[in-house]
Amino acid sequence: MIQCCHGNGRRTGAGDAATLDRLTYFKALLTLQAELIKLQDWVEHTGETVAVILIRIHDPLKQWKLSPMDLESRVRWELYTKAKEETFARTNIPEAPWFIVEGNDKKRARLNCIHHLLEQIPYEDVPHEEITLPERGFNPDYERAVLPPELQVPNRY
Repeated sequence: MIQCCHGNGRRTGAGDAATLDRLTYFKALLTLQAELIKLQDWVEHTGETVAVILIRIHDPLKQWKLSPMDLESRVRWELYTKAKEETFARTNIPEAPWFIVEGNDKKRARLNCIHHLLEQIPYEDVPHEEITLPERGFNPDYERAVLPPELQVPNRY
């Protein structure tokens, strides 16, 4: 029997393994029968996030961002890691692969994830007719009105 310990500490044992097996089968079925592309991204945070938590603990203006689960997750870090590894081992299949995104820098993580996603989708040029820009209409009798200054957004940059 495969022991699967999920980070919440509530479910362990063969039931979780069976659930992961059914999930894997379902994902494969979806991608094959529905012709979907299924990609799974995991945003990986290393110990560097400790600095962020400490800043939030000691800065009264940022304490609101710190939930009780943030603190509890530190206690359960190893359990969560084991659950993640078990999930990867049991659900990483060619039809629905997992990809790990380094997530210590949110902006870069998002951009890397989007870039990787776009690389995974097969792209073919769509044939289309050539577009030509028509000449702009011109009426010599029309004089463009001057708009009131209060309608203008100030140029600040």
